[in-house]
Formats: sequence, C-alpha cells, structure tokens
Amino acid sequence: MGVEISIAYQGDLHCTAEHSLSGHSIITDAPLDNGGKGEAFSPTDLVGAALGTCIITVMDLVARRSGIDLAGTKVHVVKEMTSIPARRIGKLTVAITYPEGLSLTEADKAKLEKTAHTCPVKQSLRQDVEVEIKFSYPS
Repeated sequence: MGVEISIAYQGDLHCTAEHSLSGHSIITDAPLDNGGKGEAFSPTDLVGAALGTCIITVMDLVARRSGIDLAGTKVHVVKEMTSIPARRIGKLTVAITYPEGLSLTEADKAKLEKTAHTCPVKQSLRQDVEVEIKFSYPS
C-alpha cells in the first residue's frame, strides 16, 4: 500500500496537506508570480525541497554503510520556472556543502556524487528539467 496524503483546499490559493503515517501537515500557497501571496511553499517549491531532501537522505544511507557521518551537511536548492512550452520547473540547482572536518576519500566522493545523481526524486523528474548538482568539500 502506498503512503496517503490528504489535501484540503483552504481557499485563497492555500492548501493543507496531511501525511497519513505521521499526521504531520504542510501548508502551500501559490507563488507571488502566479497570483499567490508567497506565504508558504508553493507546490513547485516542494519539488525543489523534495529533490534536496531526497539527495541528502540517500547520500546519508550510503555514507552510513562506510561509517561516514554527514550530519551538518547543508543543501541549498534554487528553483527556476519557465513558461516554454508551458509553465513548469525549468531548472533546479542543488548546492551541497559538507561540514568542516569531514574527511572523504576520492572514492567516497565519487560514491556520494553518483548517489546524489540517482536519487529517486531526480529519477522521477522529466528529462527536460535541468538539474545541476554542485559539491563543496571541506579544505
């Protein structure tokens, strides 16, 4: 059985979505450039958040198997919209910054980068959504 998400439209371009397993909820609003007030994540913002959180989650799953702790890693996502051929996400840029003091071998870096590029959310996006992932390693 799949995970259920119940969505209630609140009016004024706001929705509340509830996660069936945890009971946690999120609120969405339409973006400013599409008639909303920008008071919460827009639905397409959630796609960017899903990509960033998916990448770090699957990277941590892989890192743990090698005894690597990714706590303190930062992920920053920039979502860019396009209107050609229709209004949709055109590009997602993900910047991953590892914390100072984290020691990674070249093999570790390669494994984590491959994992980032093959996360389930990235694999679910249309091929014409440009996804750029940048990695910043401690010196």
